Amino acid sequence: MLRALALNCTLKPSPGKSSGELLAQQVLDALSQHDVEGEQVRVVDFDVRPGVDADMGDGDEWPRIREKVMAADILVFATPTWMGHMSSVAQRVLERLDAELAETDDEGRAILAGKVAVTVVVGNEDGAHAITADAYQALGDVGFSIPSQGGVYWNGEAMQTTDYKDLPATPEKVATATATLARNAAHLARILTERPYPAPPA
Repeated sequence: MLRALALNCTLKPSPGKSSGELLAQQVLDALSQHDVEGEQVRVVDFDVRPGVDADMGDGDEWPRIREKVMAADILVFATPTWMGHMSSVAQRVLERLDAELAETDDEGRAILAGKVAVTVVVGNEDGAHAITADAYQALGDVGFSIPSQGGVYWNGEAMQTTDYKDLPATPEKVATATATLARNAAHLARILTERPYPAPPA
């Protein structure tokens, strides 16, 4: 069975309610319909130090999260929109993943090259498309593969206070995008598991 890990990059520590947690869980639930088991981690609950190494030492808890990333076939990268950008927690996750550029598997492939990444963006202001584009570039750069239509987002009305978690029901377009994302992500992850990228020449 394939495994998915959702990294929720909300700025709210547990047990605070998080719109990103809700939509990321909906993605995990949709993935479960394609024989993908998953879990969600709220990154802000861990002491993730700034830096670009796999382990920054001195109590850095990123290595605990990194183990889960390495064990997963699909990464669900979830972030809120703050001032038109991804959260600082999301940016830190991408910076820590930068360390994997120097890591390869036994065949010489980028260590993340066999994994799939999808994005989840929520917010009551503009920015979802730009955040998705930035995340795609960074995740692809470190080795993840992005499936067709591999992002889902919800934007509330600008300068208002309604959050995704406050909606009485999931909007139909969000539900449809979530289902498509899950179907395509599971398909691509299964292909990469069965037919890995070719190794570089010796």
